[in-house]
Amino acid sequence: MNDTISYQLESGIATVTLTRPEKMNALNQDLFEALIATGEAIKADNSVKVVILHGAGKAFCAGLDMELMMAVGDTDLNERTHGVSNIFQQVAWIWHEMPVPVIAAVHGTCFGGGLQIMTGADIRYIHPDTKLSIMEMKWGIVPDMAGTQLWSTYVRDDIIRELTYTARVFSGLEAGEYGFATRLCDDPLAAAQATAEQIANMNPDAIRAAKRLINNQRQPDFAAGLLAESAEQTALMKTPNQTEAVMANFEKRAPKFSDPT
Repeated sequence: MNDTISYQLESGIATVTLTRPEKMNALNQDLFEALIATGEAIKADNSVKVVILHGAGKAFCAGLDMELMMAVGDTDLNERTHGVSNIFQQVAWIWHEMPVPVIAAVHGTCFGGGLQIMTGADIRYIHPDTKLSIMEMKWGIVPDMAGTQLWSTYVRDDIIRELTYTARVFSGLEAGEYGFATRLCDDPLAAAQATAEQIANMNPDAIRAAKRLINNQRQPDFAAGLLAESAEQTALMKTPNQTEAVMANFEKRAPKFSDPT
């Protein structure tokens, strides 16, 4: 672990805090590694009964750090580094496969990779004024951090399509309407702590069994879906149109795309 994460364990409640507030908790390589290492440590600790995941400062997570996004194109996304997922997917998927419940307390900004991390949680408490987005299309790429495999369990297909195709920023209020939010809360962290205390006082064996049952109730082919994310992203990265999407954003102009060949 490193200084991009704060971790506390008290009375069976593990609190994981993203601590890059000066960068709105944007995901750099250190934060990716710290989140996964923290998740693995929690999985191995049978004293943990429930996890709270949130961000320090003004944002939950603003998505991928720009320096890291530019470097991703040099990574073999198709390599399965963590079971069914690659490192970028694992930062969200690890909360889904966690043996205990995970509660995300979301405020401020939750874009791109941050939204996909949030959706790895079992329960998502969101402030009504939060700004959220499936942001990837803005940069000429697709969501590939396990979101496509997680959203479909609680968000309507047409809503996923509209938000993915447009990269539209939507509010916490809309997140509640769409299904991203379990509950809208003026103080998401306090609400998460209250729910965590309730869960921590339940039979821990029954809680873990319940999560296994709920995770397996649909049993889609997650492995194939995660690999498909990586294959599509690999085909897009550093192509002329994807580069044009990035440059147009940096230069604050309308993009000029070429027709697909």
